[in-house]
Amino acid sequence: MQQLQALIRAVPDFPSPGIVFRDITPLLADAGGFARCIALLAEPWRDAQVRTVCAIESRGFIFGAALATALGAGFVPLRKPGKLPPPVVAVDYELEYGHDRLEARADAFRSGERVLIVDDVLATGGTLCAARSLVAKLGAQVVGASVLIELAALPGRARWGDGAPLHALLAY
Repeated sequence: MQQLQALIRAVPDFPSPGIVFRDITPLLADAGGFARCIALLAEPWRDAQVRTVCAIESRGFIFGAALATALGAGFVPLRKPGKLPPPVVAVDYELEYGHDRLEARADAFRSGERVLIVDDVLATGGTLCAARSLVAKLGAQVVGASVLIELAALPGRARWGDGAPLHALLAY
């Protein structure tokens, strides 16, 4: 894990004072590091019979699509408003700094389909929980969630709860 952490750059005071931004672009640029990252993200889900991986716009797409390939699953993007043609199903949710919305195709999943949710960072948990609500609203079964980075000092894991496993590869 230290090799992967070494590929994530800490950028102090970005995008605002007091924030330490975790820049994943060096990890993405390192072919071996990125391959190792995807293998480690896939490991807990190998026997979970995941049929579809869905990922949250936009950096989640990078990990979600690669993880879907590693698991032999399909991929469904969860998009911001206005990015998908109708019909779509949406979930509105609260962020620490306002409101947002996630959308997916109305026919994105079959009833009861086993779905893994993926994102790059878990912070307060609002977006990840909205993704879980959207997948459930579409009739699929959330088997769990996987994130590259968990900001452990924030309440994301507590907000996710115990309803489905949550795997974080790295914690800061």
